[in-house]
Amino acid sequence: MTKKIAVVGTVGLPAKYGGFETLTEHLVNKKGNEFDFLIYCSKAAYPDGPLTYNKATLKYLPLNANGIQSIPYDIWGILHGLRKSDSLLVLGVSGCIILPFVKLISKKKITVNIDGLEWKREKWGKLAKRYLRFSEKIAVKFADVVVADNKVIQDHIKNSYGKNAELIAYGADHTKAQNFSSETLKNFPFLNDAYGFKVCRIEPENNIELILEAFSEFKKLNLVLVGNWEVSDYARKLRLRFKSRPNLFLLDPIYDQGKLNQLRSNCYLYVHGHSAGGTNPSLVEAMYLGLPILAFGVNYNRETTGSSAEYFNDKDSLISLLRSSNEIQLKKIGKKMNAIAVEHYTWKKVSESYARILSS
Repeated sequence: MTKKIAVVGTVGLPAKYGGFETLTEHLVNKKGNEFDFLIYCSKAAYPDGPLTYNKATLKYLPLNANGIQSIPYDIWGILHGLRKSDSLLVLGVSGCIILPFVKLISKKKITVNIDGLEWKREKWGKLAKRYLRFSEKIAVKFADVVVADNKVIQDHIKNSYGKNAELIAYGADHTKAQNFSSETLKNFPFLNDAYGFKVCRIEPENNIELILEAFSEFKKLNLVLVGNWEVSDYARKLRLRFKSRPNLFLLDPIYDQGKLNQLRSNCYLYVHGHSAGGTNPSLVEAMYLGLPILAFGVNYNRETTGSSAEYFNDKDSLISLLRSSNEIQLKKIGKKMNAIAVEHYTWKKVSESYARILSS
């Protein structure tokens, strides 16, 4: 009999939001014949969503999957999944506060991917940080299997909680290099000149302000930055402050993968400013494309890139890297990034690792 797996913690399918959704989509695509997947989805995000997707059953909950509602959203999914599945895969720790109760009433296997260390993110207030830290502790203690997507997080789990975590990163081979279309060049004529590129959520821990300040001073290279500029006061103020700089092009989110790939594939270099989290999807995607990467020098990013990218820690060190960069050096970095990604960050490897855990 095919094993039934409930996946809790995603916004939904088809994937169009973030890393967990992309992970779930590839897991369903590659392992849908081995497992009977039940995926919990947000009705708010998919008001007219399908009932099935690539052999997976979709169950819609009338809550948002992110923000404060993620707590009841995940708890609802966990409790419902206990009745409808043989095993649960929980992505993120928001609803894991319910796990001590779950373990009293059920012996079903629960696997938790704790994501990045959410409680370290600057966007959360003190109360939210305390809750997320506590929820992480509960998740690690009561999960049957804990998954970390980065060795730094795996080490944190071992050092903080004395528990071994499975190391499963993230896939990137869904990302394809594409040449510019005539329509893209018509809509974005500045792409005819060399440019640095970055795509991310506009949040403090992604060091957006630092990067914008550096490129404002280093005017010899354009910067194209794609992000959700209208989501917060922080984002809106940043855009207002920097939008008039002649070499900065601050674009709204691009959900069309083809258009995004065109912008990424053809950049002179890729700037990755994330300072929190684990193995970041946008970083491994840039690596798979063979882009030369300048990354913020935290341990997560060094681990992901095999300490083979270029690293900055402040505005001045980023400007210094931009000044000293040359095409031959950048091509060597890009080639190394691609080699690391091909070896470590493929969906075949990721899905097989999850299948091994879920089938046991």
